[in-house]
Amino acid sequence: MSSVSSINRATATKSLGLSFAVGTYALAFGASSIAAGFTVLQTSLLSLLLFSGASQFAVIGVIGAGGTALTAIATSTLLGFRNALYGIVMTPLLQVKGFKRVIAAQVTIDESTGVALGEEQLGTDAQRHCFWLTGFGVFFFWNTFTLIGSLSASAISNPAEWGLDAAVPAAFIALVWPRLKTRNDIYLALAATALALLTTPIFPAGLPIIATAGLAVLLGDRKSTRLNSSHGYISYAVFCLKKK
Repeated sequence: MSSVSSINRATATKSLGLSFAVGTYALAFGASSIAAGFTVLQTSLLSLLLFSGASQFAVIGVIGAGGTALTAIATSTLLGFRNALYGIVMTPLLQVKGFKRVIAAQVTIDESTGVALGEEQLGTDAQRHCFWLTGFGVFFFWNTFTLIGSLSASAISNPAEWGLDAAVPAAFIALVWPRLKTRNDIYLALAATALALLTTPIFPAGLPIIATAGLAVLLGDRKSTRLNSSHGYISYAVFCLKKK
């Protein structure tokens, strides 16, 4: 495999290991999607086409709670906005054109970007290979485990009785926890939680998460993009828990 031979074995192992670990989260997504009323085909298409874990959980959570498609799209877009920022950073490094640019956009995610930027000492070519190896690795395992999770859940008469719907808020808590690294992070997460608690009983499904976007502007650290999605994660977890 050319990408593996162009980078050291340790880096390739890290990329593939990370890809597999991230992919296993899709088991929860597949099961939760079925519990929310989606079919196996719809669930698989979400992973194939949207391919953004947080955004996918947002879609099934909002729709499953009775929200509209427009609200689900707005919420998932908010949570996935950071990918657009990654694209700006990665464009000069990847230097792709035409259809390859479309493929690159699809696999521009947290993991592919993080691994590529973290291997700067290996040189530009190795960074590109890290990006593609990690991006395609996550894509393969994410879609594989999505199918396994959805097929397993569809074999159960009522997935909600098994508590599979609780995987959605649990996943968002797992996403936000590693991001709370500074005092400002914690304050913003608490503020988002409070706003979600106050607005969930009043606003239609999905709008409480959108409402917390203003907190990133008012309270967030303007020098860091880490919290642009963190406040959405924590408020969405609260929203899901209150809907149970």
